[in-house]
Amino acid sequence: MTKHSATRPAGSAARLTPLAAGLPSSVPFTGPEELERRRNAPFAARLGANENGFGPSPRALEAMRASLDGIWQYGDPASHDLRNALARHWSCEVDNIVVGTGIDGLLADLVRLIIGPGDNIVTSAGAYPTFNYHVTGFGGTIHTVPYRDDSEDLPALIAKSGETGAKLVYFANPDNPMGSYLPGDRIAAALSDLPEGTLLILDEAYAELAPAEAALPLPIDDPRVIRMRTFSKAYGLAGARVGYALGAAGLIRAFDKVRNHFGMNRTAQAGALAALEDTAWLPHICDEIAASRQRIAGMATANGLTTLPSATNFVCMDLGADGARARAMVAALAEEGVFVRMPFVAPQDRCIRISCGPEDQMAQLEAALPRALARLDLSA
Repeated sequence: MTKHSATRPAGSAARLTPLAAGLPSSVPFTGPEELERRRNAPFAARLGANENGFGPSPRALEAMRASLDGIWQYGDPASHDLRNALARHWSCEVDNIVVGTGIDGLLADLVRLIIGPGDNIVTSAGAYPTFNYHVTGFGGTIHTVPYRDDSEDLPALIAKSGETGAKLVYFANPDNPMGSYLPGDRIAAALSDLPEGTLLILDEAYAELAPAEAALPLPIDDPRVIRMRTFSKAYGLAGARVGYALGAAGLIRAFDKVRNHFGMNRTAQAGALAALEDTAWLPHICDEIAASRQRIAGMATANGLTTLPSATNFVCMDLGADGARARAMVAALAEEGVFVRMPFVAPQDRCIRISCGPEDQMAQLEAALPRALARLDLSA
């Protein structure tokens, strides 16, 4: 293949880069909408995507509705109002914050900034796959370490980064898919071993739902770490796609080199700002989610199963077997109209992962769970 040639998709005049041509046609997750199309029926309970079924702040919805008359306008490329509000919220400078299209979009921008063909990254085997998806898309090489006791092993991740010369280390706190968390002071202590020139990505998508001790007790502008937060989980705005990253000003400014400057929807910006300012709604949601976690744990006990402790808006239910049984359980629940997911690497794949939700969703799960288990037992 010459430097001017590349693979063309069938029926297309486009010439893909050699890197793109060698990648599989895949997405990190199959969405529930696609699963509903395949089964020719909607799900009665949507409990697999870790969305916040309790919904966003009423003030956020009001702000979004009020913004619709201006939807003909592009969103503010600087997200000025939202970034300033976030700076006040975090007691940091505006230059320490970049807003993007959810953590997924920010991960794509960060990987584009830092990873080229052959560059190394380190992550946990079975951790959030979208990061790996972006790394592969830019030609990076992925090195993994296993979970330890259903938690990401941060010291092992950092050690592996020293062995491989990794430019990025990915670590989620709390963790997806297991729901565990590491106290922030232990993260800060582990960073003392982070190699020079390695950046820790601290994915804090679920941090608003975690105990206070999970917070990282380091300055926002610590150059060793970039923190990523979202309005998709606790704030209930997953469909609006608003996330932000906190970090050293020089790194945050670099996002302007690659980000989609008109990617932010102005209605989403208005909703996120109102959600942040509605300080009474977030504790209410945290209480609702905590009660739902207990509800799911009770269902597990009633059916002879156990659950893992969770600091998130989902619960891992341990089926006590292996990945084959968990996959069968996901399929059996889908036949009952309940959408759930599961971890995809052993031994965590012995579990199914169930999102918290309001009572009507919990009632559907409670009725479906024993029927699905009975179907599995009959087919065993």
